[in-house]
Amino acid sequence: MSAEPFVHPALLYRGDREYVAATTAFVRAGLALGEPVAVAVPAANLALIEAELGDDAKSVLLLNMQEAGRNPGRIIPGVLREFADQHPRVHVRIIGEPIWAGRSDTEYGAAAQHEALINLAFAGRRVTILCPYDVVGLAPEVIQEAERTHPVMWDVKGEWPSPDYAPELVISGHNRALEEPAEFVSLYFDRTNLSDARSLAAAQAASVGFSGDRLDDIRLTVAELGANSLDHGGGSGTVRIWVADGRLVCEVSDSGHITDLLAGRRPVDPRHAGSRGLLIVNLLSDLVRVHTRAGATTIRAYFDIPS
Repeated sequence: MSAEPFVHPALLYRGDREYVAATTAFVRAGLALGEPVAVAVPAANLALIEAELGDDAKSVLLLNMQEAGRNPGRIIPGVLREFADQHPRVHVRIIGEPIWAGRSDTEYGAAAQHEALINLAFAGRRVTILCPYDVVGLAPEVIQEAERTHPVMWDVKGEWPSPDYAPELVISGHNRALEEPAEFVSLYFDRTNLSDARSLAAAQAASVGFSGDRLDDIRLTVAELGANSLDHGGGSGTVRIWVADGRLVCEVSDSGHITDLLAGRRPVDPRHAGSRGLLIVNLLSDLVRVHTRAGATTIRAYFDIPS
């Protein structure tokens, strides 16, 4: 193991038996040391771990990652940091499984970037985050990227340092132009008509079934993205809205450039002033994808259409 207090291994598992044995051993080792332990994995795997832990499960924070981490951009601030920051003086142990069979290709790019960014977000922290990967259910290229985003690899035979560890390649590799929609409505905005962008988003959302708090979330998301364009993206931007694959997509593009790799992924103390627009977008959206380069940034926020 590295001398770095933060440890980020990927667990390569085959089948439920290996999964349960490795994850519950990890949990129980932490409990034996008096460490706070959280488990955030997909619902079916969460049930397996909880059943195997028995009474020990009462001492663990259990989270369904399909809900808590529906948007990978929400996981660092809303799951990992949310738990670790509650225990700043002790070593913390977390199982986080953000990538599972069934994630769409659009979601996967965001999840892979998330795995790479964990290394920046927790450098120097007394935290171990174990990330399971199903080598049977996931594509070989997903496992290859796990080797780039995790400095340590585990399986039933033991552990070894990843020879391909290069998280920056995963971050940059998924920072690419997004596929163009076939049809959309759009609006150019500046400081004179940002309210029109919010209204356009709300009208489109309402037309496909959004209402109440979720409609307010969409309105607020477009307002925050638009405000970022006014303040950091050259003073204007373009909003485009469309429906694809059961989701409403709200896109804002401008001439800015996001250079802070952890923008929108740091929890913000409400007592301190500062920008939190992209954090709000991550917390409210079901998925966020970003493509940014010098002179151009595009951010897409996805919202699952109510059934």
